[in-house]
Amino acid sequence: MKHDLVLSIDQGTTSTRAIAFEVSPEGVFSVLAVSQIELAQHFPQSGWVEHDAEEIWRAVLQTCREVIKKSGSVERFAAVGITNQRETSVIWDAETGKPLHRAIVWQDRRTAAEMDRLVEAGHEDEVREQTGLILDPYFSASKFSWLLDQVENGRARAKSGEIKLGTIDSWLMWKLTNGTAHVTDVTNAARTNLMALETMQWSPSLCNLFNVPVEALPEIKPSDSHFGDCEPSLLGRALPIHGVAGDQQSALVGHGALEAGDAKITYGTGAFLVANTGPEIVRSEARLLGTMGWAADGKVHYALEGSIFSAGSAVQWLRDGLKAISDSRHSEAVAQTLDDNGGVYLVPGFTGLGAPWWEPDARGTVIGLSRDSGPAHLVRAALESLAYQTYDLLEALQKDGAPPMKRLKVDGGVTANAFVMQFIADICYIEVERPAFQEMTALGAARLAALGCGLTQTLWAPPQTAPALWQPSMPAGERARLIKGWRRAVKAAIVAAADD
Repeated sequence: MKHDLVLSIDQGTTSTRAIAFEVSPEGVFSVLAVSQIELAQHFPQSGWVEHDAEEIWRAVLQTCREVIKKSGSVERFAAVGITNQRETSVIWDAETGKPLHRAIVWQDRRTAAEMDRLVEAGHEDEVREQTGLILDPYFSASKFSWLLDQVENGRARAKSGEIKLGTIDSWLMWKLTNGTAHVTDVTNAARTNLMALETMQWSPSLCNLFNVPVEALPEIKPSDSHFGDCEPSLLGRALPIHGVAGDQQSALVGHGALEAGDAKITYGTGAFLVANTGPEIVRSEARLLGTMGWAADGKVHYALEGSIFSAGSAVQWLRDGLKAISDSRHSEAVAQTLDDNGGVYLVPGFTGLGAPWWEPDARGTVIGLSRDSGPAHLVRAALESLAYQTYDLLEALQKDGAPPMKRLKVDGGVTANAFVMQFIADICYIEVERPAFQEMTALGAARLAALGCGLTQTLWAPPQTAPALWQPSMPAGERARLIKGWRRAVKAAIVAAADD
């Protein structure tokens, strides 16, 4: 039986998915089977966000088994690829394989005070020089340190090998290989604040700064490496794991944005702009993040990235918190009942503001309310905020010397909202391209796995299908007026945070 399938695991912030991709001799990837399970989130305090790592593992195992069953036979699978929510941090017992605390999610802000202390002590320049990142609770290093503080003799046990630390990819590979592989890929490692971009290895000085024993950290490998083999009893065969990347880098590969100057933005729980800068590290002067783009086939490409913390989560808030809509799809119709935003702006700083502001203490802020304002205005303001935040990222990218993009490639659940896509095109004055096939993170992991196991010979693959396009049509004066109002709203959110 020929091995022409790749099992792609897409472990996200709100759900776990497994997808079986069939790979044609021409290198075209098509979906054969899908399984998905929603993921519970826990909010023990304001600004704290946690996941149950065991729940994640059970969901991965269940979805993988369901996809293999739907595909007919495990014998057809050539390899496993993994893409995952980045920065989310797990601590577990090396002997039992049991988590020692809930996983701390990338959105979590509990270490903000410690990050402020390190900034005040003058360490941010050193961190930026080595990692391309800033000192912020977003990244894994301070989460790892906090988790070690919660375990008795945590650091001593970590140094002796009794405790393991890792991001979600490492946790899943530990479980899939029955504890024989403690590994990560370079794109995930680049998001920890502990890996030096130039060496693509853990930095001893940064591990010392964050008080994280390097002995507890996984081995770093390129994204198309052989990371280990699945325990045969789990999936029916010792499937090799050959492609691993953090979700945003995986989406970059999925879009085929493999050359310097290519860029994409994924609108999920958060939104993440990643611009490929080629084989040279670019140091941002506009508070974007230097990071990995992709590392495979013996090549390395770096990237600049801007992170929006609340994108799809703002729509979830409209549904679950405000009860202004019955489901997420309803938001488009509600927003279109209004001719304009009525002067209402929502800054969705529910877990702080990301790039280019980096204000971890900011919280959600609404300005411009009047007696005429109603629930529809808040719905529209939340949707419009996605475009304004995208504009901020693209402006920062241009300040760093990147050439203006003619087309913005987008993916993620929010892109099903045509109102949002048109508003992004208008505010950012750019053509917006949405591929018909939306599972770009899963596709990227599948392409890396197929390359790693020899199923394909190149990371590039033909486009899936024709994309949908949106062209800017808003008058320049209206666009400038709306952006000015947004900037006032952001300033209000930042000032309010400073007064706390």
